[in-house]
Amino acid sequence: MNTTNNTNQWLFEITPKNKFFSLNLREVWQYRDLLFLFVKRDVITVYKQTVLGPLWYLIQPLFTSVTFTIIFNNVAGINTGTVPPFLFNLAGITVWNYFTACLNGTSDTFKANAGIFGKVYFPRIITPISVVISTLIKFGIQFLIFIIFYIFYYFNGANLSVNISILFFPVLIIIMGVLGLGLGMLISSMVTKYRDFSNLIGFGIQLLMYLSAVMYPMELIKEKIPKYGWIVDYNPLAYVIETSRYMLLNVGHISILGLVYTLGITIVIFFIGLLVFNKTEKSFIDTV
Repeated sequence: MNTTNNTNQWLFEITPKNKFFSLNLREVWQYRDLLFLFVKRDVITVYKQTVLGPLWYLIQPLFTSVTFTIIFNNVAGINTGTVPPFLFNLAGITVWNYFTACLNGTSDTFKANAGIFGKVYFPRIITPISVVISTLIKFGIQFLIFIIFYIFYYFNGANLSVNISILFFPVLIIIMGVLGLGLGMLISSMVTKYRDFSNLIGFGIQLLMYLSAVMYPMELIKEKIPKYGWIVDYNPLAYVIETSRYMLLNVGHISILGLVYTLGITIVIFFIGLLVFNKTEKSFIDTV
C-alpha cells in the first residue's frame, strides 16, 4: 500500500524513448532554465579568458572577407556586379558562419558533455538546441557589422538596394540553423563510435564552403565549368547563400524550386539526425 502511494507521488517517470522521432518539446520547456543556462555558458565562457573577448566574433568575418576579396576578386577577377566585392563576400560569410557555428557546436555534443550526461538526467536535445540559440546571438553581432559596412558603402555612392524579399530573411536563417542542427546531431552520434569523423569535420566544412557559392555567384560555375555545375546545383546551402545575397544586396536571383529542394533536404536531415541522436543517447556512455 505504501509502495503504491509513494509511486503515485512521483511527478515524472524517466523511461527509455520508444518513439523514433521523439522531440519532447513539453519536456524541453520544463527544462527551459537549464537551456538558458547553457546558452549563457556558450556565449560568455567561450571567450572569457581571451584578450580580445567578443571581438573575435567580428575579427573572423572581416579578415575572411578581406582575404576573399584579394584572392577571388582582385587576383582571380570574379565579378560581383554593382556590389562592392568586400560587401558581397561579407554577406555570404556572415550567413555561412552561422551554419558552421551550429554544425561545429552540435557535432561534438556527446563527447563534450559526457561528464554531465553520465551524472544527471535532462533532455539531451537541450544541449544542441542551446548551441543553435547561442550561435544565433553571435550571428546577430556579425550581422550588425554587415549593416554598418552596408551603410558605409551606401553613403559612399555604391549602387545598393534592398527589395521586399528581405522580410523572409529570418526564414533562411532558421533553415540554416535547423540544417546545422540536424547534421550536427548526426555527426555527434557517429563520433561516439567512429572518432575519425571529428578529424574530418574541419576539412569537410572547408571543402563544403567552396561548393556552397560563398565567394562567387552560382551562375559563375555554370558559365566557367558547366561540366561540374551540377555539384553546386545539388547543394542546398548554395541556394541559401545565393538567396540571402539577393535579399540583402539585390544581386543574383531567387530559385523557388531550389528553395523548396533546400527545405525538403533540411527536414529530412533534421529527422534523420534526431532519430540517430535519440538512439545513440541510450548507450553512448559505453562508447565515449
